[in-house]
Amino acid sequence: MKKLKQFLKGLKEGQKKFGENLAIIINTLILSVAYFIGIGISSIFAKIFGKQFLDIKIDKKAKTYWTKLNLTKKSKKEYYRQF
Repeated sequence: MKKLKQFLKGLKEGQKKFGENLAIIINTLILSVAYFIGIGISSIFAKIFGKQFLDIKIDKKAKTYWTKLNLTKKSKKEYYRQF
């Protein structure tokens, strides 16, 4: 009886380790595919249409890289239906 309990305990631990390793492999594959499809397709379309998401051009004559925001106050009616 003792050998059976020991065998079942070892079997349980082995299955647990196998499941953890399998989960790591599957999660890595799924996330890699999602990353390459999501980021890759976005990158390809951005390059085709000439879109740059960051303004990284260096202008030595510029005093600052801060952009001006139009933060004027609006009337209350403009705030009710924003979306």
